[in-house]
Amino acid sequence: MIAAREVSFAYGRTRVLDAAGLAAEHGRVLGLIGPNGSGKSTLLQLLHGALRSPDGDVRLDGEPIASFKARDVAQRIAVVVQESGGETSLTVGEMVLLGRVPHLSTFQRTGAADRVAAARALRRVGAAHLAERPFAGLSGGERQRCLIARALAQEATHLLLDEPTNHLDIRYQHDVLSLVRSLATGTGTCVVVVLHDLNLAARYCDDVVLLDRGTVAASGTVEEVLRPDVLEPVYEIGVERLETDSGLHLLFHQLVRPPATLEEQIA
Repeated sequence: MIAAREVSFAYGRTRVLDAAGLAAEHGRVLGLIGPNGSGKSTLLQLLHGALRSPDGDVRLDGEPIASFKARDVAQRIAVVVQESGGETSLTVGEMVLLGRVPHLSTFQRTGAADRVAAARALRRVGAAHLAERPFAGLSGGERQRCLIARALAQEATHLLLDEPTNHLDIRYQHDVLSLVRSLATGTGTCVVVVLHDLNLAARYCDDVVLLDRGTVAASGTVEEVLRPDVLEPVYEIGVERLETDSGLHLLFHQLVRPPATLEEQIA
């Protein structure tokens, strides 16, 4: 489990998080949603210790994350940021093998067991055939699969992803998130994922935290949070909720605003 309690953060004088919190459990996918600039990526960075909050605390399996050494955090938390590593000269196999680094002592080289773990991770994401390919030459969807494989090779119990579907076409969006969900349900991994697309959140998340200008506007299950009365004030757009055979689906439309009164026009 990973939990944040009343954490805040500011870049200079700009406060981007204010007393925010969440609790993500093993075997479940928690989605971080909210408009641009609401603090989603910043909160994700606080969860794995890349940033430190001056207030509140972040706990990893009940212990303050500040009490862990960086290497210990890396053994428990795997992080997949937005599509990265495009300029590297590494092969896919070498990129995935980097996931074993947290388990190596200083100056220790990877061994046969590490290569087996990397190969197993590539098979799990359906990318074993890419092992010898240059990582830089992969498509966006292939890169994301390989970055998730690197996280799997890390053998962490927590997986944090920052907009893993960014720049992917619709097929790869569903492929990647289906894989992520299978990790939670199949291995008990604790997953936190930043998403912009609310319909993807509805399909693949168990729980969601809705951020609005740095504060938590709502949190709970998908059914509790993805409702028009909760979403419309935050996104300032009309929301229609449909229950379909494939699950919850949201439709969006411009809000019809009443004409301004004479007093409002004068003001």
